[in-house]
Amino acid sequence: MRRFHIVTVCTAAGIAGTIILLRSHARLQAPAFAQQQLAAPAPSSAPPTPPALNKAEYDAKLLELANRSASPCSPAPSVASHRAPRRTKRLVAAGGGRRKEPKRPKVLRRPCAPPLWPVHAVYPNAGALLPFNRIVAYYGNFYSHKMGILGQYPQAEVIARLKAQAAAWAKADPSTPVLLGLDYIAVSAQGSPGRSGEYRMRMPADQIQKAIQMANQIHGVLFLDVQPGWSSVQREVPLLAPYLQLPNVELALDPEFALIKGRRPGVYRGTMSAADINFAAKYLAGIVDKYHLPPKILMVHRFTRKMVTGSRAIHPLPQVEVVMDMDGFGSPRLKSAAYLSFIERKPVQFTGFKLFYKNDVHYGRHLMTPEEVLRLAPRPSVILYQ
Repeated sequence: MRRFHIVTVCTAAGIAGTIILLRSHARLQAPAFAQQQLAAPAPSSAPPTPPALNKAEYDAKLLELANRSASPCSPAPSVASHRAPRRTKRLVAAGGGRRKEPKRPKVLRRPCAPPLWPVHAVYPNAGALLPFNRIVAYYGNFYSHKMGILGQYPQAEVIARLKAQAAAWAKADPSTPVLLGLDYIAVSAQGSPGRSGEYRMRMPADQIQKAIQMANQIHGVLFLDVQPGWSSVQREVPLLAPYLQLPNVELALDPEFALIKGRRPGVYRGTMSAADINFAAKYLAGIVDKYHLPPKILMVHRFTRKMVTGSRAIHPLPQVEVVMDMDGFGSPRLKSAAYLSFIERKPVQFTGFKLFYKNDVHYGRHLMTPEEVLRLAPRPSVILYQ
């Protein structure tokens, strides 16, 4: 019942924002996104080759993020019982009676169960941002104040607030450098079908360019967030290719708003399979290889079990680091429980955690501090504020 409370409220708030966006900017549905002149600039020159990955430092940082003490179990064998062995019955052989040798106590070997964290995934290529940095990002869409902080304040104020929030994280964890970021909803699920009939709206090129320029201004990263509606990851992600070739542009997927036809966003919760997520990872990997980029980050939002199916089959790649983000809101206790159930116990590679300035306070009466979030195990590498 508690889990349902978090999920239901989050879903209702998300779709309310998209409905307002649709009503206020319905004319933006007219031009097809694929036919727009995408003005994303190509990299002017190949970036300098980063130093090779230091695997020892990488492993040490993963162990720090795991935030777990050593396991109390011991790999040494232990005796099953200290009781004296039972007497055995007299056995009669042809040569006369003899007593069977008493059995020795059995020795049980109790190997330590392998820890879930740190995840032993493939090592990333040189230049990977994670786990060496923590990304603190603001989420939203410039058209709607209901969908996150990006649409609530003027750009200068958003940047000032983000820098102040990042400073709090740097103070709470001085050992992990903080990198600023934005999570911009580039494909927004809608409460109405629109001209496409797919309950989604693709943002025009000038709005994506605005997000890129803002990320460049703060020397940070930009996640282009995809809410497919009745479309699909396979259709929407390739349309963002001109932007994803930029070295500081990453990708985020929102399974809550990925629905089969007949199920409207906001009325039903969506889902994505490991195949959908692996498609996106492989597509990003192709871009990384083609343009000689550092590894990309693929972030997947999740706050229910069914929202991501087959998570064990999700494969991080040397070119793509995968972050599973806990996206629900509520009280700290409920948020931590959701993180345990759907993120910690479903390990992929790295984790994220979203905090809601308004909804966490309204429904949970408390916005978790950086110090409180850092008590989670594993510690999140991406922090989103909405």
